[in-house]
Amino acid sequence: MQEPRPNGVVTVMAVAGIVASLTQTLVVPLIGELPRLLDSTASDASWVITATLLAGAVTTPVTGRLGDLFGKRRMMLVCSAPLVLGCVICALAGSLAPMLVGRGLQGMGMGLIPLGISALRDVLPPERLGSSIALMSSSMGIGGALGMPIAAAVAEYASWRALFWATAALSLLVALLIWRLVPVTPATASGRVDVAGALGLGAGLVCLLLGVSKGADWGWTSGLTLGLLVTAALVLLAWGWWELRSADPLVDLRVTARPQVLLTNVASIVVGFAMYAQALIVMQILQLPAGTGYGLGQSMLAAGLWMAPSGLMMMLVSPVGARLSAARGPKVTLAAGSLVMALGYGSSMVLLGSPWGLLVVTCLCSIGVGLAYGAMPALIMGAVPRSETAAANSFNTLMRSIGTTVSAAVVGVVLSQMTVTFGGHVLPSEAGFRTGMLVGCGAALVAAAITLALPSRRAGDALPAAPAPASPAPAAER
Repeated sequence: MQEPRPNGVVTVMAVAGIVASLTQTLVVPLIGELPRLLDSTASDASWVITATLLAGAVTTPVTGRLGDLFGKRRMMLVCSAPLVLGCVICALAGSLAPMLVGRGLQGMGMGLIPLGISALRDVLPPERLGSSIALMSSSMGIGGALGMPIAAAVAEYASWRALFWATAALSLLVALLIWRLVPVTPATASGRVDVAGALGLGAGLVCLLLGVSKGADWGWTSGLTLGLLVTAALVLLAWGWWELRSADPLVDLRVTARPQVLLTNVASIVVGFAMYAQALIVMQILQLPAGTGYGLGQSMLAAGLWMAPSGLMMMLVSPVGARLSAARGPKVTLAAGSLVMALGYGSSMVLLGSPWGLLVVTCLCSIGVGLAYGAMPALIMGAVPRSETAAANSFNTLMRSIGTTVSAAVVGVVLSQMTVTFGGHVLPSEAGFRTGMLVGCGAALVAAAITLALPSRRAGDALPAAPAPASPAPAAER
C-alpha cells in the first residue's frame, strides 16, 4: 500500500466534500426558471431537487456497507462515476425526464462524503484524525453556501448549462485526485451484501421521504400522502426485523442501538432540522420586496452573496471544534454547536430587519453547524467497530438528510399558514418567518438536550485507533 501523504489526503477529501455539496445546491436558484427551461409545470420541476434527495438517501447506506466490504477508496471512485455522468446528462437535458435522471445520478454520488470521512480513519495518523474529520465535515458547508451565489451569477450572466459542465469537470477532477493521492484502503469487513436489506431500506425511505417532502403539495391528509407514510412505517419495521436476523446486515441495528450511536443519530436528525430552517427562511426574507415592510429587496445574486460568508465560517471554525473535541471530547463540541445554533436563531428576533443582521444570524448558525457536524463522525467512529465505520457514518449522514427533509416540510407548513397579501400575491408573513426561526431555535435546544444524555467519555477516547480486525483478516483492496 502506498505511503499516505496526510496533507494531500485531507485536501482531496475537503475538495470532494465541497464539490459533492455544490452539486446538491446549484439548482436552487434555478427552481423558478426550470418550468420554462424544461417545458414543465412548477410542481413537476420541484422533482429536480426531490430526485437527488431520494437517490442519495437510498444509495448512501448501501455504498457505506460496500466501502467496509471492498475498501472505501474503491467505493469513492465508484461514487464519482454517477456524479460525473449525472452532471453531463443535466448539462445536455432539454426536458424534465433526462434532468431527473441526471439529478438522480448526482444523488447516488453523495455517498462519497461519508466514505471519505470514514477513509480518514484508515489512512491518517491518530493525531491528525480529529482535525481532518472536522475539516471535511465543514467543507460541505462551503459547497452549500457557495453554490447559491455561483449558480445565481452563472444563471444571470451565462447559460445555466455551464453550471453542470463546470461541476462535471470538478467531479472528474475529484475522482482523479482520489485515484492519485488517496492510498489504497483495506476492506475492514467480511461477508456478503445484504440485497434484501438494501431493497427494504430503499423502499421504506422512498415512501417516507416522498410523503414528507411532497405532503404540502399533495395535502397532508390526502390518501396518497397518508398511504406513503403508513407504507413507510410498515416497510421499515419489516426491514428492522430482517436486519436483526441477518448474518450480514446492511446496518447492524444492535450496534446502532448503543447509547452513543443511537443518541448521536437522533441528535443528527434534530441538528439537520435546525440547520436547514434558517437557510429556507433567510433567503426568502432577503429577496422579498422591501414594500412588504420586512422584505429586504435583494436580487437573487445579492441574496446568495449575503449568505456565502456563513459557509466560510464553517471552514474557519473546524480547527476550533477539533481542539475542543481533543480537550473535552466530541460530546462537548456537539452540545456547544447546538447551543451556538440556538443563539443564532434567538438573535434573529432583533436582527431580521437588515442584510447585515441576517449575515450575523447565518454566521452564528453556521458556526454551530460546523462544530456539530465535526463532532458527529467522531462520536460515531468512537463507538463502532472498525469493520463498520463506513456503514455507520453513512447511516448518520442519512439521519441528517431526514432532518433536513422534515425541516423543509415543517417550515413550509408554518409559512403557508401564516401569510399576507401583497400586490395580489400571497406571501409568508413576518410573523410566519419569526415563528419558523423560533422553531429552529427550539430544535437546536432539543439537540443540545439530547447531547447531554450521551455517555461521557474521556477526551482521549473520542477516536480510538482501533486495531485491525482479528484473523482471518479481510483481503486488502486491490
